[in-house]
Amino acid sequence: MRKTYFSVCSVAKETFTRGFLIILFAFITACAPSSTQIPTPKATQTPKRIVPTPRYDVTTGPRLTSTPDVESTPQASSTPTVQSATLTATPNLDTWMSLPVMPEAGTNIRAIYQRGINLGNDPNAFSIFGDCQAEPQEFLGVYDTDKVLVESLPPELQETVEHFSGSFERESPTAQDGTTPGALLWDQWHRGEYGCSFGETPVACELRVHRPSFVIIQIGSHFESRNTEYLRRIIAQLIENGVVPILATKADNRELDHRINRDMALLAAEFDLPLWNFWASLSNLPNRGLFTRKDRPLQGDIYLTDEARIIHRETGLEALDIVWRAATGQ
Repeated sequence: MRKTYFSVCSVAKETFTRGFLIILFAFITACAPSSTQIPTPKATQTPKRIVPTPRYDVTTGPRLTSTPDVESTPQASSTPTVQSATLTATPNLDTWMSLPVMPEAGTNIRAIYQRGINLGNDPNAFSIFGDCQAEPQEFLGVYDTDKVLVESLPPELQETVEHFSGSFERESPTAQDGTTPGALLWDQWHRGEYGCSFGETPVACELRVHRPSFVIIQIGSHFESRNTEYLRRIIAQLIENGVVPILATKADNRELDHRINRDMALLAAEFDLPLWNFWASLSNLPNRGLFTRKDRPLQGDIYLTDEARIIHRETGLEALDIVWRAATGQ
């Protein structure tokens, strides 16, 4: 966040009594609010589907033509930079809503995964990039703590839980209350906690400390004006480091026009990555399983009811299972 200071000085000269009188006006600080509306990407064509031709080639990687404006965010030496391509918007913004809940693994995730194994990533580790609803106690943590619940799962999901044991209830710098894509690229967001060093971003810290092979990205309730560009940068950094991103839609529509979920679906297509369409799993719940917290009335309906939280963790585990098996050829 940049601060700009404006100072205005006026000088009045009094010739008869007191010489010069200098009046100093107060400094004015201008800060952009975190809820700035994201500009709608300009349509460049009219596709029949929400899935455009993927722009990312895992064998060559992306190239940079512009860098998101994040203050003090030095990246790891292997951090890629990304071609700034305009997302192709569809005339019908509801197109992404018809996508299935469960992801279809992209054709390049095996190559991404194998690259990560060669780089030393942990095949038994995954991470989550999200806000407070991605924290262990709200999302997947029970799969590390509730043995009875795990035993009630189908055998293949029990195997998945066992394979990723320890990652479900793990706290991380990338899943905190209020997290935005920009915060994931801000080197002070982790506050020096979680084993992170000042000068490295939460993303770089998580990749260094946990060495995940997969990352679930479900973020956007607290959105920013450059939300999509920050996400593109994060996704490219993960791929360059051999980490398979699993993109996810969110439950709410705080931005009022669903552009966050639409752009998440477009990014999944652009990078040929799996999309977990969580939004579509809540259609049968009253108010889509959302409510407003009494202590946060201005945020509106962005929090999940108990029933929606169950669907959240169940479909999240299933998505992880599908992508893990596709990446490893199981």
